[in-house]
This record gives sequence, structure tokens and C-alpha cells, in this order.
Amino acid sequence: RAECRAFAQHWVDVQAGEFKRLGVTGDWKNPYLTMTKAAEASIVREIHKVLQNGLLYKGAKPVMWSVVEKTALAEAEVEYQEHKSLTVWVKFPLQKGPAELAGAHIVIWTTTPWTIPANRAVAFGGNIDYVGFEVTEAAEGAQAKAGDKVVVAAALLEQVLKDAKVTAHTVFWQGKGDAFTGALCHHPLHGLGYDFDVPMLAGEHVTTDAGTGFVHTAPGHGHDDWVLIMNYNAGREADKRIPIESAVDDNGVYTEKHPHFAGMDVFTQKGEMGTANVGVIKALVAAERLFAKGSVRHEYPHSWRSKAPLIHRVTPQWFIGMDDKAAGSDVTLRQQALKSIGDTRWVPAMGENRIRAMIEQRPDWCISRQRSWGVPIALFLDRKTGQPLKDPAVDKRIYDAFAAEGSDAWWSRNPQEFLGNDHNAEDYAQVFDIVDVWFESGATHAFVLEDRPELQSPADLYLEGSDQHRGWFHSSLLESCATRSRAPYKAVLTHGFVLDEKGYKMSKSLGNVVDPQKLVDEYGADIVRLWTMLCDYAQDIRIGQNTLKTTADIYRRIRGTFCYLLGSLDGTGDGVKTEDLSGLDKYILHRLWEIDAEVRRNIQEYNFQNMVTVVHNFCARELSAFYFDICKDTLYCEAVSSKKRRAVVHVLDRVFTHLCHWLAPVLTFTCEEAWLSYKGLTLDDMKESIHLSVMPKADDAWRNDALAAEWDKIAAARGVVTGALEVKRAEKAMGASLEAAPHVYVADAALLALLQKSGFADVCITSGIALHAGAAPEGAFTAAGAEGVAVVFAKAEGEKCLRCWKYTTDTGAVAAHPHLCKRCGEAVEADPRAAAA
Repeated sequence: RAECRAFAQHWVDVQAGEFKRLGVTGDWKNPYLTMTKAAEASIVREIHKVLQNGLLYKGAKPVMWSVVEKTALAEAEVEYQEHKSLTVWVKFPLQKGPAELAGAHIVIWTTTPWTIPANRAVAFGGNIDYVGFEVTEAAEGAQAKAGDKVVVAAALLEQVLKDAKVTAHTVFWQGKGDAFTGALCHHPLHGLGYDFDVPMLAGEHVTTDAGTGFVHTAPGHGHDDWVLIMNYNAGREADKRIPIESAVDDNGVYTEKHPHFAGMDVFTQKGEMGTANVGVIKALVAAERLFAKGSVRHEYPHSWRSKAPLIHRVTPQWFIGMDDKAAGSDVTLRQQALKSIGDTRWVPAMGENRIRAMIEQRPDWCISRQRSWGVPIALFLDRKTGQPLKDPAVDKRIYDAFAAEGSDAWWSRNPQEFLGNDHNAEDYAQVFDIVDVWFESGATHAFVLEDRPELQSPADLYLEGSDQHRGWFHSSLLESCATRSRAPYKAVLTHGFVLDEKGYKMSKSLGNVVDPQKLVDEYGADIVRLWTMLCDYAQDIRIGQNTLKTTADIYRRIRGTFCYLLGSLDGTGDGVKTEDLSGLDKYILHRLWEIDAEVRRNIQEYNFQNMVTVVHNFCARELSAFYFDICKDTLYCEAVSSKKRRAVVHVLDRVFTHLCHWLAPVLTFTCEEAWLSYKGLTLDDMKESIHLSVMPKADDAWRNDALAAEWDKIAAARGVVTGALEVKRAEKAMGASLEAAPHVYVADAALLALLQKSGFADVCITSGIALHAGAAPEGAFTAAGAEGVAVVFAKAEGEKCLRCWKYTTDTGAVAAHPHLCKRCGEAVEADPRAAAA
């Protein structure tokens, strides 16, 4: 156990380091771990709560068993893989039944020949139509022989004939399944030590989907089989009950109770097929009870750890009853869990149906494991009754010991210390089974949310992969409903899995595993984080070099936006009044208000892909390609103290503050770097970290829907001018847009008025613009989406100012600066530092 603890701690440290490098926020000095003393004490307290509520019981049921790991496995520990199984059609001699079937055999089909020695019954469907037929001819090499009289479901007759290579037959009997009520068969290995009667029992699980319409029943190796025999045994005297036992031991090896097969194994310790299947088939051939044989490739349960195939095997285990009622409850655990599913928000919504179907169909929860490492099911069993001791005082002493010493106390302490003076240790046996790790994870809400005063229960959100509908989400739901009659969460969000660039599941054998740490080393953590947030997390997503190159381009655009903002923020924007803002400035503040609302809504809806897309589009289209482009002249060329320039700086300050807060959860390191630079701090001084700053809400006063509608029209008109200039640039008629002073014709009088007051030349980044009312002359440039606006190109007149690069007729107006326009000359005169612009 000490070695296991050290091994686990090593990987905790490794994973913590990787999470930190990815920029994941967490209380890394005090993480929640199921192996801490406090957690182990809390877990055992939860086990005791389930016991006190009357939901925990010990029973013998078939469970998924790994012969490699020698332990039972929970549903969540099982994965299904393609597997080749041997199949057999076996004849059971009918010794008592319909008179017309004298001398006939009931044929069953199974994919687990090794369970035939464990057979104790044959199940039939009461409403199924059956036929009796005699083989008159069979193909060479067939196990079926002429003269064989067998019974199968009518709907499966043709398939059975084909599988058994029967080439000719005659039907001699037809009837309903009810005809087999009270019928008895001999075991197919009768005379070889299997001389007990095999009753025929009606079973609701019998169908005509595959097989023969009869079901081989080995109650020690199948859930439906176990249920059928448990119902048969109910109310019967002990000596008339059908025994329920496993034919194999913990290693998957036949026990001495099974003649001719003792020592044969189902699977080897490497998970390969053992000798049992072939051994049973040979015995059936020798006994002339094999009607046909074959093989099938199908989905078969495997251990998620060893990847070895599993068997169903009845063993004494501890279970939580799904259809039992907790003390004081008027509903069963299953009903409570289903109700709690409906009370929970599922993102995406399809997750609700998935987990609901699992809860509706799942068997009782087997929570015991035969292992050395983990939290023990710390109970005492009365040696006379076999019942667990329910004593809150004993439970309290166990909890206190675990809290002080950890679960090792269950092994190191004298059991009398736990039992106290009211019970004698000689009368009780300690339970040393280990609790299912999924029970541990399912109890995290107890020692994380409830035992930490800074947190609350239930959780606002549980977040994990879509496979956790049968794992963590599932076990947490059942554990909490069993102890608190509610779910431990208000909402559950599930994500898909990462595939390689071609859409294949990553596998070491395929050599297509993408190591996130290598990606971080190559691209940086923020690009990996940005890629994650830009994906539709509800689906499986692809990753590769090309994918990340695209993300890196998006990242560079966002980083460029931060660089532009930081280069422009010089502290001169403080104290600016609303009336000093231009229409364009107010429009950008309005867009900030709109986007802030979108960001908050998307966060509430866990739609991070849309959140990041909205912010990126704002950066690329409305800032870089529009506002920043237009404002360059104001920032670089207006006097530092001018109202116009100060207004722009004021708006950019607001833009930076919101942008940095919006993107901080995504670009963790970039936003921290930008924020500290903005504050004039270094990474050594984290008192004003962006991650400690509350995201400010955009001022409602910024909202101006009417102004936004106006600027949408102005931007559309700008697009026509830009399009016209691009044509002339392609014709080599001009270079920079400041060489132009186009004529713009506007048919709509209201739009013309808007353009006239907008400073349209600055908006279009031209040295001048002549606005005209009415229709344009023939040959003017127009564009779809901006009807009524036309452009005729014209070169700007005057000389080029060497500071702002505009063409003006007042260049040299300030004598000291003969190559500057009047505005630039005055700006430099007022503040010589402006010459650097």
C-alpha cells in the first residue's frame, strides 16, 4: 500500500506540473485527492451512510470479473472491443415434455462454450412459436447427423439449418413455448458427472433475434440467468433450489466440482484464450451432444486497464440496491436518480437521454473490489448472522481513526478499538474488500464541496468527457442520491475526445499520439488553449500541425491587437467627457457594450467557441480593419493634448480593459503579460494580476442602437470607396489611399447628411472626399449591398505632408516646418515630441 501511495503521488506531481504549464488555475498546494487522510475518512463515512440508509447489502451475483487482475469490475471499468468467440449449438435430451417430442433434443446456442458445465436450466419464450424437425441429410463434416430430432424457434429454423449444414429435413411438430412448462431435460454431459435434471423455465429475456429461441442458463455466469434462477428458487425449500455457483475460481480455472474440466482455464493470465472452451467442445463431441459449431466476431467486454477479456462470474460482493428505498424515502434509488437527472441542466442536452437510459437499465451497483490499494469497505460482519453491524458509535471511531491515520488504520489497529466496549471483536469479522474507485470519485462532492468552507454544495458544474456518463457523472449521481436524495451538481457539461489530424483515435501502436506538452513547447500554452476554445467541444475534435498553424495565425492577430493598444495607451485619455467623443468613438463603445453582453451570455451557456469567435471577429474586423485603421492618423498626428486624440485614447483604454478580461480565461499568459504591462508591473509583482481582477461590466450608457444603425450605413458606404480604390490600385493608378480624393455620389439625402458629419475622408483614409447629392455619372464604381452610393476616382491635390502623408494645399503654412501640413506643423510647434510621430 505504501508503494501504491508513492506511485500515485508521483503522477499527481507530474500532472500538476503539466496543468500549471497549460495555465490551469487550481489550488495546487492543496488539491483534492482521494488518498488523503481526510478524503479517505470522508469516503468511509459515505459508505456508512449508505449502510445506515438500508441500501447496502452483501449478495452473490454475477459480476464482470478479470482473471488477469483477479477482481470484479464496475460497468465504468469495462470497455467493449471486437473479439472472436467460439460458438456452439448444443443438444439437451428432453426427458419430460410434450409426448410428440419423445426422443427429441432442445438445442441452445452460446458464445461461451466453457459455461456449459455450469448449465442448470434452459429458458424458453412462452409466446414463441417452435418447431420440431428431423435431420434427413447433412453436409459432409457437419456435426448434425441424419436422424437427429431437435426443436428450435420457427423464426430461426432456416438460420439454424444453414449454421448446422443440414441439407434436408422434415418438420414433425409445431407448438407454442408454453408447451414446455414443467418440462425437464438431461444435461448434455449426462453420465459424465452432470446427472442432475435441467428444468425448462419461461424467461422474458428469450427472443428470436439470434440463436435458437432457447437460452442456455448458467446462473453463476450471467445476469439474466441469475435472475431467472433466483425467481425459480424463491419460496422453494433449500433442497429443491437450484444451486448458484461459479464454475471457475478467481483465476478463471475450473474447480474440482466440475468433473473432466478441473484445471482448465477460460483465459490465460495474459488474457489469451485458455483450454476450457476447446475442452468442453471436445467433451460434447464425444457425448454426441454437439449439433453445430462455429465462431463469431462481436463486441465483447474487456478490462480498461489490462485490455484482457472478462468473464461473468458469481461472487460474494457488496451492492447498492438500485430498486431499494433509502430510510425515510418513498422512492427507490433508481427513481430518485431519474428524478435528479430531470432536475439537472445537461450541456449538450443529449447527455440527459444518455445517462437516463443507463440509469434505467443498470443493475445494482457492485462497489466491492478484491484489491490491496484503496479505501476498505470498513464494516464488521456478525459471524452468526452474516449481517453488517450498524452502530453509529463504531462508525464514528472508524471515521476518526481514518482522519488521523488514513485508511491504513483498518489494518494496523486492533479491531476492538473500533468496536469499543459494546461489542466483542471475536463475534465479528472485518470486511477487507476495497471500495470501487468510482464510489471514491462519486464521493468527491462530500469531501471537496462540503468539507471546504469556501465552497458550496451542490456544485454549479461538473465537467468531464462524454464517457463519464457511465463513469464520474454516473457514480456521483448515485452516491449523492443514496445519501442526500439529490444530485451533487446543478449542471453537467461533457466534451468529446481529441483525435489525430485525420480523425483517427490516437494510439501508440499507430504512432499518431499528439503529446500536448510537445505542442506547448512548440507553440506555447496559449495557442493550445485557444485551439481548445475554438473547437466545438461537444464533438470529437482533430488536432495536428496544420490545425495549430491556423490557430497560431488567429493568435497572432489577437496579440497584434494587444500590441497596438498598449502602444497607443499613454495615459492621456483620462477625464474625457462624453461630449468630446466622436460618433465613431461612441459607436465603438456601443459595440463594446454589445459584445460584453454576448460574452457573458456565451459564458453562461458554456458556448466558449462562440465567445472566442465573437471577440476575435471584433478584433479583426471592427478594430484592426476599421477603428484602428481610421484612428492611426489621430493617434500619430493630432496634438497630444487635443480633445480628438484624447478621446480616441480614452476609447482604446476601455477596449483594452474589456478585451483583456474577456480573453484572460483563454489566453492566460498573454493577457497576464499585457495587463501587467498596462499597469506598469512585472511578473514578479502579481498583486494586480488580471486573474484576480473581476471582469467589469460594460456601461449601459454606451448603448446607442440608433447610432449603431447609422454607422452600419457609413461603414457600407466606406466599403464602396475602398472597393473603388482597390480597382485603381490594381491598375497602378495610385498607391496608398491617401493619394486619392474621390467623388462620392449619394442618392439618399439622409445618408448624405450622415456622411457629411462623419468626417468621411478620415473614415475612408483618403486625403479628401467630395460628397455629391443625386445620381452618379455613367461609369462610376458601385457595389452590392450599398445601393445608391457610387464613386468616381480622383487624385488628391496639393503636396504630401511628410508627417501625416496626407496631400494638402496648406503644406508649409508653418514656416519652421516647410514640409508639413498646417495641422502637423502646429502640433510639432506645440509639443516638439510630436515630431517623432
